[in-house]
Amino acid sequence: MPFAPSPALVRRSLSSHSWLGLLAGFLMYLICLSGALIVFVHEFERWEQPDVPEFTGYDPAMVARAYGTVMAGDVGDTHHMYVLLPTEEMPRLLIASDTEGWAVNPDGTIAGGVSHEWTHLLEHLHVYLHLPSTLGLIVVGALGAMLCGLIVSGFVAHPRIFKDAFALRLRGSRQLEQADLHNRLSVWGAPFHLVIAVTGAYFGVATLLLPLFAGTYFGGDTEKAMAAVFGAEPALEQSPGPLGIDRALAAMPAIAPGTRPFYVTVEDVGTPQQYMIVGAQHPDRLIYAEQYRFDSTGAYLGPAGFADGEAGKQVLFSVYRVHFGHFGGLPVKIVYALFGLALTVVSVTGVNLWLVKRRRRDAWNNVWAGVVWGAPLALALTALLSLGTGIASVVLFWGTLLATAGLAQWWDDEARTRSRLLLASGGAVLLVVLVHGLRFGGDALAGAALGVNLTLLAIAAGLLLAGFRLRGARRPAAVTVSTQGA
Repeated sequence: MPFAPSPALVRRSLSSHSWLGLLAGFLMYLICLSGALIVFVHEFERWEQPDVPEFTGYDPAMVARAYGTVMAGDVGDTHHMYVLLPTEEMPRLLIASDTEGWAVNPDGTIAGGVSHEWTHLLEHLHVYLHLPSTLGLIVVGALGAMLCGLIVSGFVAHPRIFKDAFALRLRGSRQLEQADLHNRLSVWGAPFHLVIAVTGAYFGVATLLLPLFAGTYFGGDTEKAMAAVFGAEPALEQSPGPLGIDRALAAMPAIAPGTRPFYVTVEDVGTPQQYMIVGAQHPDRLIYAEQYRFDSTGAYLGPAGFADGEAGKQVLFSVYRVHFGHFGGLPVKIVYALFGLALTVVSVTGVNLWLVKRRRRDAWNNVWAGVVWGAPLALALTALLSLGTGIASVVLFWGTLLATAGLAQWWDDEARTRSRLLLASGGAVLLVVLVHGLRFGGDALAGAALGVNLTLLAIAAGLLLAGFRLRGARRPAAVTVSTQGA
């Protein structure tokens, strides 16, 4: 017998769904929008510095020379050093400390500094909401948990949601249009949305549960708890000497045949306890990487066990790639981006529905329109500043959102706000492409930079076309105007 929720349960579920949606709406919108973009993190990094040498083949001896050159300079006080090996997805050899990075030429000489500041701003918006890291992870994780609740309560609150899965009334009333967009995209994207919600919640939940896990099983010792999950640090006492990174990389084909090393992390840099972690992808696995450990001379110590250890370890180390779509190449990234944009629309239309159902109009309508359509403008302005100065300003991003919310209240007309901010955003994105081309010349028309710039031109054209089509619109009657927020 099919499940048929009672009318009372439907009403309660609808009420809880609305309040959860309101609580999470604004922040969820920013997380979903930035998440749809950050799927292309490697492409954006390559776009930010298209003049960095790109190649995929490398010699372990060349990597060792480059690392030695960097360490002979001033790397500052750093606990870690990172060597990002060239791959098909990111065909660059990069070396970084805890505070700065360097690009490497194919011959092992240093090509110059690395700066991906705007991409990092976008990444930190999605992962931390620009809050301090621990607090940000907890807040974003909590929103992931709320999204799980929204998905479940949404299905219970709308018993006909599957029956009406293909009903899309875009020319009816504004309320029906928003409801159909919200419900149809929710149904079509439900499996993806649930995966994203669960894996997103994990990052924050894991932060909260670590002290509980440590207190229950390790007497409150969080270091022992971390070691149980991620492996204990090797107990080493070594004499100072050159880092055997070339020896470690040369040994990888015999140690882990068929894998693809893509990074080296040097822990406890410059101390007798210094050791290396070589991260290697297993092409047939979802784990982010197996970690192979080596001492300072390059002698093999053993694996961390993410590829063939306990099931829990394998699951934990698969969360990142599943959440960000970093498997299956560009086609999977495009699918993730499209579903991420669909989830962004679901977030916006959910708040729009609440606004129209209130049957009144006030500042919330204006502010919501200002922040929704101000976000693309804020991202474009921060990209412009970063291209011109190398500074990715969090203050500019949030200041722009505050300004667009204030302007929306001053204009007091959602249709006008939407049109003006669409035009401003389209113009700003177009200017981003122009400035990028002027700064990098021919490099802006090659490789990943060309793909990103063409995509940005298409986005700019879409924003400008939508803005011109809405130009001159007037505020509808008070009952329906609140749906103009998205």
